[in-house]
Amino acid sequence: MKKIKLSYFTLLSVLTLLWLLADQAFAVRHGFQDFELSIIYFTGTLAIGCMSAGMFLSIRPVSVEPFLGGLDKSYRLHKWLGVSALGLSVLHWLCVKAPKWLVGMGWLQRPVHKPAVPVSGTLPEIFSVLHSQHHLADTVGTWAFYASVALIAIALLKRFPYRHFFKTHRLMAVAYLALVFHGVVLMNPAYWSSPLGPAIGLLFFVTTLAAAVSLLRRVGRTRRAVGTIVDLTHYRENRVLGVTIKLKDRWFGHVAGQFAFVTFDPAEGPHPFTISSAWHDDGKLSFHIKGIGDYTKNLSQTQKVGDLVTVEGPYGKFDFGGNKPRQIWIAGGIGITPFLARMQARVLHPDKRNVDLFYSTNAPDEDFIEKVKQLAAIANIHLHVLVSGKDPRLTSGRLRETVPEWISADIWFCGPDGFGHALQEDLVANGLRAEDFHRELFDMR
Repeated sequence: MKKIKLSYFTLLSVLTLLWLLADQAFAVRHGFQDFELSIIYFTGTLAIGCMSAGMFLSIRPVSVEPFLGGLDKSYRLHKWLGVSALGLSVLHWLCVKAPKWLVGMGWLQRPVHKPAVPVSGTLPEIFSVLHSQHHLADTVGTWAFYASVALIAIALLKRFPYRHFFKTHRLMAVAYLALVFHGVVLMNPAYWSSPLGPAIGLLFFVTTLAAAVSLLRRVGRTRRAVGTIVDLTHYRENRVLGVTIKLKDRWFGHVAGQFAFVTFDPAEGPHPFTISSAWHDDGKLSFHIKGIGDYTKNLSQTQKVGDLVTVEGPYGKFDFGGNKPRQIWIAGGIGITPFLARMQARVLHPDKRNVDLFYSTNAPDEDFIEKVKQLAAIANIHLHVLVSGKDPRLTSGRLRETVPEWISADIWFCGPDGFGHALQEDLVANGLRAEDFHRELFDMR
């Protein structure tokens, strides 16, 4: 989370600094109208900056994964940027509209509009062309703003079906391109000769390409592989479906702990699932999928051996790295999947580090748990199975009591966000370094 926050606040700080240099915000103002224009330009700059960064992250660039710590972290930053763009866009819109409303109500004196600065002889010809498009850019920007607000709001409504969300969210690229036009035409001409101008220009260029990638449905194109389902195992008690896929296309392999986007139904779109098998270089991937929503809980009825699927990946940096002599793994529910893959990898490539695996579940399935126990025994893992309602809840205190050497361990957690946050907060309070607690963020939307 630290790098997500660092990236987020760095973007806002850099944009603010560049705007201050361009706008000469500390210069003496000549009235409310000048102040109003500055705030309009400022909120617009931050809003389009957040939207641009979010658009870039939406195409799943693997280049930023090493810094942010995985695609799940990129998506969390993407969400923050989307929410920020929404708030800043609304504020920008209010800064434009509110003075007009106040004038209409007689609460504010109508401002005296200053004559336009002559273009010929003082500004390049391109600015004359841009100035002639002001009305069009204003209209386009207004409607693009309304569309963006609606699309971002839909993205934040988790009850909105995913099969519709992944289609409507692609329309953000159209709205974004309209807002780029709006921003280029209406940006203060003086900004282009400051460092802000080239920075915004480069940002627009890169993210316009990203929007094109999204609209042309090229996201993750080079990382896709078609495969066939070769095995299905349904664990009814914990509502988990085990799926094994034999890939037909080339797969460059994956590291235990990574995930992939799997498309079982093109109409539904790709869903992210953690890969629950180690890479054996045999073209096979396994997934264990929890039946949570309408889509996943029906997979056992809709899928059959021989069906074609598309897999895109791998993504993620939940890679069990670190140089500590001991590791502690904590799995909550279906969060066991990356640990299944890592245990298989330990069998293939023995690891001398001592490992304790705490597996908490509220829906125990005897066959599934037996499989986990067998795999843990082969991989030389100290397994602790905790069943909700039967065993005491796993707390920081219980973990520290069970593993006295916890302070010298790397801790890897995959499970519900609240569970992970509570454990991390208490362990750090008791002396664990924050960077030694590694979490995978489940929430991708």
